[in-house]
Amino acid sequence: MFPKPLPELFPNTFEYESLPMVKPTGFREYDARWFFGKELNLMGVQAVGMGLGTLIRRMGVKPEIVTAHDFRSYSSSIKMALVTGLMAAGCKVHDIGLAMSPMAYFAQFELDVPCVAMVTASHNDNGWTGIKMGAQRPVTFGPDEMGQLRDIVLAGDFDLPGGGSYQFVPDFPARYIADLTNRPKITRKLKVIAACGNGTAGAFAPKILEALGCEVIPMDAELDHTFPRYNPNPEDMKMLHAMADAVKQHGADVALGFDGDGDRCGVVDNHGEEIFADKIGVMLARDLGKLNPGAQFVVDVKSTGLFSTDPELTRLGVKTDYWKTGHSYIKRRVRDLNALAGFEKSGHFFFNAPVGRGYDDGVVTAIAVIDMLDRNPDKSMAELYAAVPKTWGTPTMAAKCADEVKYGVSDKITKRIEAMQAAGEKIAGQKIVDVITVNGVRVVNEDGTWGLIRASSNKPELVVVCESPVSEARMREMFKAIDGVLRENPEVGAYNQTI
Repeated sequence: MFPKPLPELFPNTFEYESLPMVKPTGFREYDARWFFGKELNLMGVQAVGMGLGTLIRRMGVKPEIVTAHDFRSYSSSIKMALVTGLMAAGCKVHDIGLAMSPMAYFAQFELDVPCVAMVTASHNDNGWTGIKMGAQRPVTFGPDEMGQLRDIVLAGDFDLPGGGSYQFVPDFPARYIADLTNRPKITRKLKVIAACGNGTAGAFAPKILEALGCEVIPMDAELDHTFPRYNPNPEDMKMLHAMADAVKQHGADVALGFDGDGDRCGVVDNHGEEIFADKIGVMLARDLGKLNPGAQFVVDVKSTGLFSTDPELTRLGVKTDYWKTGHSYIKRRVRDLNALAGFEKSGHFFFNAPVGRGYDDGVVTAIAVIDMLDRNPDKSMAELYAAVPKTWGTPTMAAKCADEVKYGVSDKITKRIEAMQAAGEKIAGQKIVDVITVNGVRVVNEDGTWGLIRASSNKPELVVVCESPVSEARMREMFKAIDGVLRENPEVGAYNQTI
């Protein structure tokens, strides 16, 4: 009988090497994240594998699963501990080895396997690990499944019939690359910076873009899990600024940046201007909307208000649904609404047929940007961006707040802003005309300026985003007001970056 996991153990002790440790807060809304060694040990990973295999069987899903791992010094060992747990629960494991997350999702289709477990910390700093899981392609687990998994693991409520098996799938990256490159090359001459932050995408993204006909300048494409320059995160201003410098140095048409596990893409235009992912979403919705008039799109609550107000999108008759932030939420909503695509401000983009298979893939997003440029041969990336109505927005900022209290603080802030609206109070000097609470709280002024506060789903943080269609000054006024409400809560710490 496998021991029941404990929430805390101390490294370099007998207990740490003899018992499973799984901190409960690692089970997030739509995936799992732990700081390896302090919140999770290898026996704890085995327990998670046993729990996942148990859940798959109880869901009535065929117990076959794709596994893969990202490029971290410890990811392979974590994956193999997970595999032993899955096998104990009777799962047939198809391991594709080192891979980006979208390659694991692709493998579900390519190998005709229903389930997936991708070991990755995504864009989190070194030391973190996690698992992105699914049992119903192309979607991944949401709160219901994650809650069931948590309860099974923490209670040690495992079904362990044995009889599992392990199979390594050789040369799988070649199948993924062929799937994306078996198409006509672009006709436009494009010089592209492929920025990989020394993460997993460096092994794949540059060669794929080159095979499509781009002149590719790889940037930090050498795999190095120490991440010597910066964390591979195209939402982080340090990486975006490095991409901007590379564009200016090489006279590139565009820079495309990928996060640690390759499921997100960031964009810098030919002038070296960082274009936030929600604005890229507007540009892609315009481009795809011309080919598919009346198309349905899904965006997250952190995204620009232009999806509702852009005259071009209105002219094309496209429809946009604002939904909860999180790759699992948006992916599922795209499927449920049969939307053409879904866009997240974090850079997760989800394309249904004919562009993709419904899951988030940073390289597929990069290809969509390249195809957009190819369909507009007389316009640069900057000119396409300039055609989008101007708004002033903050980067996605995160203030420290412990996992144990962040949701409570978010709920408290939501109630505070709802009370302000009910009392007729102003925020940022104007009347509150709308309060959206589908995910945290998004408060909107009369002039369209808005601010959002929500609990991060995968880190001990509260996320803050503000935007104004009027001016930078109005955006800053909203940020000051939102920050003032945030600072009423002593549990909230400093921002990772600010404006």
